[in-house]
Amino acid sequence: MAIPSLRAQFDALLKAPSISCTQADMDQSNLGVVNLLAEWLGELGFTCTIQNIPHEPGKANLIAILGSGPGGLVLAGHTDTVPCNPERWQHDPFKLTEANGRWYGLGSCDMKGFFPLVIEALKAYAERPFKQPLIILATADEESSMSGAQALVASDLFHARHAVIGEPTGLKPIRVHKGIMMERVDITGQAGHSSDPSLGRNAMEAMHLVIGDLLALRAEWQKRWSNPLFSVPTPTLNLGCIHGGDNPNRICAKCALEFDIRPLPGMDPDALRADINDRLLIIAAERQVEISFKPLFPGVSPLDTPADAAIVKACEQLTGYSAGSVAFATEGPYLNQIGLQTLILGPGDIDQAHQPDEYLAMDRIDPTVKILRGLIEKFCL
Repeated sequence: MAIPSLRAQFDALLKAPSISCTQADMDQSNLGVVNLLAEWLGELGFTCTIQNIPHEPGKANLIAILGSGPGGLVLAGHTDTVPCNPERWQHDPFKLTEANGRWYGLGSCDMKGFFPLVIEALKAYAERPFKQPLIILATADEESSMSGAQALVASDLFHARHAVIGEPTGLKPIRVHKGIMMERVDITGQAGHSSDPSLGRNAMEAMHLVIGDLLALRAEWQKRWSNPLFSVPTPTLNLGCIHGGDNPNRICAKCALEFDIRPLPGMDPDALRADINDRLLIIAAERQVEISFKPLFPGVSPLDTPADAAIVKACEQLTGYSAGSVAFATEGPYLNQIGLQTLILGPGDIDQAHQPDEYLAMDRIDPTVKILRGLIEKFCL
């Protein structure tokens, strides 16, 4: 079976929805994307393993290996996307639309579009033996739980030493980034008739106090912590989604809040959670409600790959840019846990990620393929 063209691959991946979300009603399988990539890479001679994610039906990683032995290069990315609002798009999110020198579609930038570019780069080496292996990783649920990356760490399936994750960096190498924590607060009060507040305990009003204390903590952390390496030099806390109540004339019995924190290198996630929990205990006692506080997933540590790592030096040479830092988090720290030195480098722009009419600029395609070929030649041939 012939491998489809670059454009056709791009379109096919966008047409395979793979939204991952903490809200179960919006969460989707990523197997459509994984199976397409396995088919195409198999045609190029890769040995493909589909790794099912424990306790996550319909979710899987793809581990595709060409060549054997230690060392070599990992090119990695995630197969999932965030949810979108199709009514706010001028183009269909679930197919490729070419306009204005751009390829539009959900995942075009962040980051399904990276995989067809990897395959395009590989076509130049179809008949050449690799001295060291090339490993393509396509992971599940980076946008929600990082369950795919966690499964990779637990499996220890390979022994490569150098990795590039194709997240959107505008083709500038990134060796340092913030961590990420995703947290949830559930408040249970008591429903009652809204005409008499004494008949219940309003969970939404208690959540109002929780939000106030979270914003106060954010201000305290931002006064205490700062790192000039980042364009956003302080830690951030984002109130992401809230759900509560069922009718205007009932006292709200339940309310849930999910939020994220982006800690700087050196900040201790357990200490941050302890600060939050101390505030929640006070509110629970004052408002006579039950409050449950738990992480949505264990969290991602900040990335800090050494400036003298071979993959950093190689990407600096190939791009002409010194390795820098970004405020967003990636799966890089998980890859570092299994012995890889990891750098973030991809063709998209983070300003396009998670936005209506997400796109990849077409003038990034050829430079990306050239960089990928340079990496393959240095670490695999």
